[in-house]
Amino acid sequence: MGDVLIQGADTLVTMDDGRREIASGDLRIRGGVIAEVGQNLAVDDAEIINAKGCVVTPGLVNTHHHLYQTLTRAVPGGQDALLFGWLQTLYPIWSNFGPEEMRISAMVGLSELALSGCTMSSDHLYLYPNGSRLDDTIEAAHEVGLRFHPTRGSMSIGESAGGLPPDSLVENEADILTDSIRVIDRFHDASEGAMVRVGIAPCSPFSVSRDLMRDAALLARDKGVMLHTHLAENDEDIAYSLEKFGCRPGQYAEDLGWTGDDVWHAHCVKLDGREIDLFAKSGTGVAHCPCSNCRLGSGIAPVRQMRDAGVNVALGVDGSASNDAGNLVAEARQVMLLQRVQNGADAMSAREALEIATRGGAAVLGRDDCGQLAVGKRADLAIWDVSGIESAGSWDAAALLLAGPTKVRDLFVEGRQVVRDGQMVTIDLPRVIERQNGLARRLMG
Repeated sequence: MGDVLIQGADTLVTMDDGRREIASGDLRIRGGVIAEVGQNLAVDDAEIINAKGCVVTPGLVNTHHHLYQTLTRAVPGGQDALLFGWLQTLYPIWSNFGPEEMRISAMVGLSELALSGCTMSSDHLYLYPNGSRLDDTIEAAHEVGLRFHPTRGSMSIGESAGGLPPDSLVENEADILTDSIRVIDRFHDASEGAMVRVGIAPCSPFSVSRDLMRDAALLARDKGVMLHTHLAENDEDIAYSLEKFGCRPGQYAEDLGWTGDDVWHAHCVKLDGREIDLFAKSGTGVAHCPCSNCRLGSGIAPVRQMRDAGVNVALGVDGSASNDAGNLVAEARQVMLLQRVQNGADAMSAREALEIATRGGAAVLGRDDCGQLAVGKRADLAIWDVSGIESAGSWDAAALLLAGPTKVRDLFVEGRQVVRDGQMVTIDLPRVIERQNGLARRLMG
């Protein structure tokens, strides 16, 4: 594959160590890596991508999702519920999923992310009904072309044992650990530029045992993979931890080995000052999901306080049954707005929000080879057309989050084009959507 030259961008927002923004900027891609960044780069024999009228950014990074939930958006009975009631509405529906539902919903969810500028996404899959496997989503990511960090999630405590999920959706803990080893050995790639890395992710403190949390941490460190779970999502979550474990979620995590730079927790809406300090000192990451937290009435996470303390904070769209969209650049705008609502208009700039969505996500996922437009980094980038009505009259590149657009023009992952002129080029998306809607109708019964 020859060079690709992104030429004449109105602004290259590099997010490099100097946070440079280059007017009339060019960028050369060679062999999946960024080879040059600057102005007036030599054309040589490169394929030219004209970026006049565009802002170019690093690809956005999504650090928390449940891709299977794109089949259950806006489900009646769950639209106005808090977290626990919402889960109890959806669990019986999810128990009817199988491998095709997992694969097709992942293809739709990943395409939705790609069209919103996302080049790398994690996924938290914690239920495996009717023969479903993590392999189904990994196959989908390969077809779509996004860099993928799937996590082998799990639930082991059903309703009969005092948990939230129905017994039909929980697994034996020994089987969970065995399958975790299988998927790591088969799919995890620790090398630079890896397209797939696998993590271990028991669902939450209220759906697995303390033993499984502890064993999962030991296994992850033995295998050199990352750990992920939900933590401190809302007031119900805190009350459960205090009642069942006699401590707050942060102490629970620390006691079981769930802090460190190889761990990231989703939500963390209700972390207190002591827990924030713990996460900062230990290098523990946070996947902030502002839209989902609003939708479920969970609250506003203390992102400003976390960032000021030195916590690595990233963004996640969360599942499409609780968001209900999967637009990552819209999520970046939302974190900025919510921090301003909570802390004042100067609490977070558009550029800081974009940094959280790019470098922040790469850092939380342990990917120092991604998240910025700099020589030697992977060629994951988004090209945003700012010549349209959303940005008309804009004075500055910050308009990308302050005004729009919210759909990318072009997207490159590992130097390969995934989106061209606002359309997916790796898959037949209309056909996949048609199949998705058919599966959703079947679930409705």
